Amino acid sequence: MMFAALDRIAPWERLARARRWPYWVGACSSATGGFFLAWWVLLGPYGHTLPDPLPGAGEADSYPIFAYGTLRNPFIRWLIIGRRVETQVAALPGYRKEALDVLPDPSATTEGIVFEVDLEELRRLDRYERLGTRYERVRLPLENGYAWVYRRLP
Repeated sequence: MMFAALDRIAPWERLARARRWPYWVGACSSATGGFFLAWWVLLGPYGHTLPDPLPGAGEADSYPIFAYGTLRNPFIRWLIIGRRVETQVAALPGYRKEALDVLPDPSATTEGIVFEVDLEELRRLDRYERLGTRYERVRLPLENGYAWVYRRLP
């Protein structure tokens, strides 16, 4: 009785459904692999050691971060920080965005956002940005205050 429904499906429809099966299995395994990769990069304890001491760590209760790239995405911030943070539109004068970096340019301004994090969240951001390996974190003047900015290492 269970297979009687298959008799009512046209042969070409059965073939089309059968062809979708490998894609569905691949998508599930890719999703699992993607989750593992996200955990490894964002939160996993392996693969990267933060420099000691961290620049600016322990100086304050909260740290303003200027984001001009992937950290502007609220979902990415939530994955890394572990909570939703309030953001404000901000601008970094004297710098232009080029690929994954901001470069000094007196006539340019880089648009972005600024948000506040605590020391543990700052460490998580440093790990995500691969502080000391891929990026450095420097304190730069914004149009309305100062913030920490991740810049590519040469």
